[in-house]
Amino acid sequence: MNSWGDRFRLTIWGESHGAQVGVSIDGVPAGIELSEADFSADLDRRRAGTLGTTPRKESDTPHIVSGIYNGFTTGAPLTIVFHNENTRSADYRNLTSHPRPSHADWVAGKKFSGYNDPRGGGHFSGRITLGMVTAGVVAKKILGDFVRFSTDITEIGGCNDKSQWTTIIEQTQQAQDSIGGIVECRVTGIEAGLGEPFFDSVESLAAHLLFSVPAVKGVEFGAGFAAARMKGSEHNDAIINDEGKTLSNHAGGIVGGITNGNEIVARIAIKPTASIAKAQQTFNFENGKIEELSIKGRHDVCITLRAAVVAEAALAIALADLKLRA
Repeated sequence: MNSWGDRFRLTIWGESHGAQVGVSIDGVPAGIELSEADFSADLDRRRAGTLGTTPRKESDTPHIVSGIYNGFTTGAPLTIVFHNENTRSADYRNLTSHPRPSHADWVAGKKFSGYNDPRGGGHFSGRITLGMVTAGVVAKKILGDFVRFSTDITEIGGCNDKSQWTTIIEQTQQAQDSIGGIVECRVTGIEAGLGEPFFDSVESLAAHLLFSVPAVKGVEFGAGFAAARMKGSEHNDAIINDEGKTLSNHAGGIVGGITNGNEIVARIAIKPTASIAKAQQTFNFENGKIEELSIKGRHDVCITLRAAVVAEAALAIALADLKLRA
């Protein structure tokens, strides 16, 4: 399905080379001040144009077509539309019979019996995350100004030295290859008590959304996998005042699936972009042979650069849904 949420429910729609992409959000409270300009900052963070990102440039101008009156949300479903203006569908003609390795081309055809739109990845394209970023902006407004998000890329291509990233990206680009990275999201100002035990824990809902983002292959909260190598006496976060502040934060601000008022910390692993120009040997379904495939099109060398804000949006959406339940 293409919808998610309980109280804050979003539906993303569109295809990479279709006429439009966008998002519809149900459950947005009435009376929130909102305009197209409010989306600019986060949409700019997702936009291509810098080293390592796709040469495909879209204006990504948001058009609010429902749920707004006189600059405020009405309580009716909020719909934001983006027009696709810069497509080159011819680059994808051969991929139905000669699908890209580690891309959704082949599984999409199997899932939808060949009726899927293959152009630019269709509905499986990272372009569809435009709707998630947009929903994330609305989610942050629901959470309020006191809640602050701080998102940073901490690693690219296995390197955590930011001074080397430009060189690594340039070398990867010259090799017609791609690289992944790690994003860290931190959230302050979230009150204690959001979340539910077990199935609707903060981690459960956030991870659900984060893993729905194309290219995300790993998610951890707080100490994450490092907790497996710690003793209880090392991992436990001692409470040091009556507001629940802890001396350490190995739990990442979440205990028992519920926020404890401390900073929420999540790290997200982003895989290398599947679409690379470097020649690969992979199966051609048209003739039943393994043949060389060199992928055309305009793709990101390091999708992590643009995925950071998408991960932040996913976390904001999960928290907004839980806040509306409280």
